[in-house]
Amino acid sequence: MVIVLAGPGGVGKGTIAGQLVALDPRLWLSRSWSTRTRRPGENPDAYVFVDRAQFDEHERAGGFLERNEFHGNLYGTPRPSVDADRDVLLEIDVNGARQVREQVNDALLLFVDAPDREVQRRRLQGRGDPPERVEARIAEAERERRDAVALDCVFLVNDDLDRVVAEIRQLIDVARKARVAPPR
Repeated sequence: MVIVLAGPGGVGKGTIAGQLVALDPRLWLSRSWSTRTRRPGENPDAYVFVDRAQFDEHERAGGFLERNEFHGNLYGTPRPSVDADRDVLLEIDVNGARQVREQVNDALLLFVDAPDREVQRRRLQGRGDPPERVEARIAEAERERRDAVALDCVFLVNDDLDRVVAEIRQLIDVARKARVAPPR
């Protein structure tokens, strides 16, 4: 099963994904590629940080399930090669979720949002995004919400980490049970 964790920047997708993988050994978190520079203090494993030439070469070889350009940087999710007994968790944006849905019709699409724009703004600032990037991400979030509605994503608000992780785990459990239901 493919599970997409989408949402605007600063809503806590990375934190949620880390919690989910720590709690569920059947989940495998895909690490996206990015041409952007690593933020100060950012975990070097947050992305596979590459230059544009490496990214383009991997894309030409058909190595990405989805890819996007955001604020001049490229992002891509490598095609997963995972054991059949594991589910793939993708932490991507809504454009990526749309591309995944086109290829994996039964993917579970989850859209995580911040409780409000001020909380999102503080989170973006707290992780070191410059002011112009913060405002661009806030503006982009409005479009992402509209697109998530059109994709029929399940909406979740990250106002309490433990609660939202528990809700997502329940959604994953329901989806897993639906996939293995015996035929009638």
